[in-house]
Amino acid sequence: MKRSLWRFFPLAVVAGLGLVVLINAGLVYAALHSFPGKAGDEGFALSNHYDAVLEREQREASFGWTVIARINAAGRPEVTLTGRDGAPLRGASVAASAERPLGDPESHRLVFLEAAAGRYVAGEALPTPGQWDLTLSASLDGHEMAATRRVIVH
Repeated sequence: MKRSLWRFFPLAVVAGLGLVVLINAGLVYAALHSFPGKAGDEGFALSNHYDAVLEREQREASFGWTVIARINAAGRPEVTLTGRDGAPLRGASVAASAERPLGDPESHRLVFLEAAAGRYVAGEALPTPGQWDLTLSASLDGHEMAATRRVIVH
């Protein structure tokens, strides 16, 4: 009597499941070893002080400042600060941290100098083309403000 090929069915199911597990393990490995971002408890710590964050946001919004960031022709970050009435904010102190949100982690500390009324230009260009997140801090007349802006270096 000839034996049925169905006798291999349990082996085929086990082999198929093993293949799925193997592929998933490879994807988990690739995800864990290629993630360039940050991981940590910063979000949790921030949530514990969320009322203070909201208060700071309301205080900064009450200033009425507008912050515009871009990259100038020389590849240097440029920030324009204007007040509630649209007038340029002169004499502010502006600094930033520039970080890459994608790709290899890269971070630079930038100091801005006032090039024209309300227009502040970083002392150095960002070295690598692509997206950068500028975490800006500006202070003027005892008022301090923080903002994050994304710029693209071509």
